[in-house]
Order: sequence, then C-alpha cells, then structure tokens
Amino acid sequence: MIYQHTMNTPIGALIIQASQYGLTYVGFKPIKLHDEQHNTHTKIALEQLTEYFSGSRYEFDVAIDVHGTEFQESVWKVLTTVTYGDTNTYSWMANCLDNPKAVRAVGSANGKNPISIIVPCHRIIGANGTLTGYAGGVEKKAWLLEHEQQNRKT
Repeated sequence: MIYQHTMNTPIGALIIQASQYGLTYVGFKPIKLHDEQHNTHTKIALEQLTEYFSGSRYEFDVAIDVHGTEFQESVWKVLTTVTYGDTNTYSWMANCLDNPKAVRAVGSANGKNPISIIVPCHRIIGANGTLTGYAGGVEKKAWLLEHEQQNRKT
C-alpha cells in the first residue's frame, strides 16, 4: 500500500508518498496519484518539509524506501552529501563515484531521483554555473537554491 499526503508549499503542491518502510516519492509530478492516507513516514516528512520551507530545517531524518539501479542509488547517495545552501556539479559527482567520464550518466540518474528536496538534486548545477534541468522545473530549482541561501546558517 502507498500512503500519500499533498502538501501546499511556496512553489506549489508537493506530493509525499510512502510505503510502510519509508518515503517512495517526494515531488511535483508523481507517476501515479493515490488516495490521501497518511502513515508515520508521510507525517514525519510533512513536519520536516514544513520546517524546511520555514527556513528552520537544514537536514532531513526520515526513512527512504526507493529502489533504482546500483548506479542510480550510488548517485542518490552522493546527493545527500551536498549540504544545505551549497551547490556542486555533475562532474564533481562523477568524480565522487571514481568515474569522471560518467557525467551524462550521473545527470540522468540525478534526474530520476524520486525524493526531491530531501535528497537534494536541486543543489547540482552545470559546470558553468547554470541551473540545468529539474523535475519540478528550473523555476522551482532557482527558488529552492535562493531559499537555502537566504536561510543558511552563518
């Protein structure tokens, strides 16, 4: 069973979905919508995302239940190391994976990240500093980065 909560945010409706084991999706365009039923994981995510959008949460602590290829999961793990308010590049990620030629593959795996914001794919930008694609749209990515810069701990 998939549990779901729709959260209103400054950048639009954010869909939070979870299994009994953890979050399965957080984003703006789910593959499938489910009935609004909550469980512990959706409630924790809602609470932590509310704090994030208010500028008082910088890290997340919620169970995640996502499955991808071994490579995708390694990319998503690297994403969790990019700290609040910082950005990095696809090339940096490929180097973290000891595979510097995998920049395009890293970009593709980054684009398939099912847990937006919590697994912060919005913090990855192009090598020239441009805001490259984001599943929710580049405008949302820009808003998230600006929000983090404005609320960054000093």
